[in-house]
Amino acid sequence: MTAKKTYYENLSGTLIERFNRRGIEGYYCDNKAEALMMAKRFLTPGCSISWGGSETLNEIGLFEYLKDSDYILYDRHTARTPEESSLLYGKIVTCDYYFMSSNAITLDGQLVNIDGKGNRVACLITGPRNVVIIAGMNKIVTDVDTGIERVRNMASPPNNIRLGYKTPCAQLGRCANCLVDDCICCQIVITRKSKIPGRIKVILVGEELGY
Repeated sequence: MTAKKTYYENLSGTLIERFNRRGIEGYYCDNKAEALMMAKRFLTPGCSISWGGSETLNEIGLFEYLKDSDYILYDRHTARTPEESSLLYGKIVTCDYYFMSSNAITLDGQLVNIDGKGNRVACLITGPRNVVIIAGMNKIVTDVDTGIERVRNMASPPNNIRLGYKTPCAQLGRCANCLVDDCICCQIVITRKSKIPGRIKVILVGEELGY
């Protein structure tokens, strides 16, 4: 085991303990293949599943796995009209399992997330019976302020490029504190505690994943 892997494993133990104090279940996987296997173990036959936008979920192979599965899938991208989108969202917020990543996680176990429309953070806060968060160890930060800084300057610029948005940060490579129409930094949510113990489950992965 490399020094970095040992560090990740040791740090994850500390984080999992701090998650537990906050009513959040914590797990650690050495790599993305193990993370996908663990995510599968949460799922029950015939359960309903949805997810928020996430490069991490794509990198671990979750979307590839789900598309050939027998689960009930609610994919917001399949909506063709505003009416369909509204109906679909009503199903998403009552699904059994909602998958997402976290933009940042503090050393004391708080989750830092910044959203555009807010559908992802809304489901994190309330609605789905279970929220499964998968995050690489590159998402760990010292505190909330550092987490917000990380999202604005390290995660949002490449995310805007991925989405094809013409925001200042996509052009400059750093946050410009913009208010343009394409801004994806509209909602800032800090999760201190899960009101329902165990509803939020965090799978930490000993790799760099996502943005």
